[in-house]
Amino acid sequence: MRTMTDASTAAPGAKEHPSLALVNSASELPGGRRYDELEGPDDAAAWLMAHDLIGPETVLQEHCRGRLAALRSDLRDLFTAHATGDVPTTAAVQALNRALTAAPGALLLQFDPRAGFTRSAKHPVTQVVEHVMAVLAEDAASLLSGDQASVLASCEADGCQRFFLRTHARRQWCSTRCGDRVRAARAYARKRALQSA
Repeated sequence: MRTMTDASTAAPGAKEHPSLALVNSASELPGGRRYDELEGPDDAAAWLMAHDLIGPETVLQEHCRGRLAALRSDLRDLFTAHATGDVPTTAAVQALNRALTAAPGALLLQFDPRAGFTRSAKHPVTQVVEHVMAVLAEDAASLLSGDQASVLASCEADGCQRFFLRTHARRQWCSTRCGDRVRAARAYARKRALQSA
């Protein structure tokens, strides 16, 4: 089941860091509901266009969507290890490094009898996806190793699996919705404790 999250529910930092948005593009919500913004190839293309990573002419196939979903899983592993202080899996680190180095780095030489020699990044769709994955991997690597690494956190609300950048030291939740849910649960627990006493 796909449910697009709107900009008002984007976790802090997700607009600036597409890797953070990618990790948060699938999760299980409280109550067992799930969402996946890359559920199908068309969904994945819409997500990539919404994040200015591809143009509207790009058509993705299931194989490309699967590669993006696999990168998302590896990034989640890396972000989780960072947030918990655990050691990331070697496979996740290797997957990020493969994504960093797989993109074609050079503009291709083209010749048109009327225009002469030109250079462009015309690549098959798989190479477009490799480029997108390299951009996402670069963003994740920079986030995990840069100045903002210390503010990358996982939401502390029960059942929430999203990550965010702490906008202030006391911030514990990825959204107002999660904060409200936690506060309501605490209030309900206090009320129940008073009633049973």
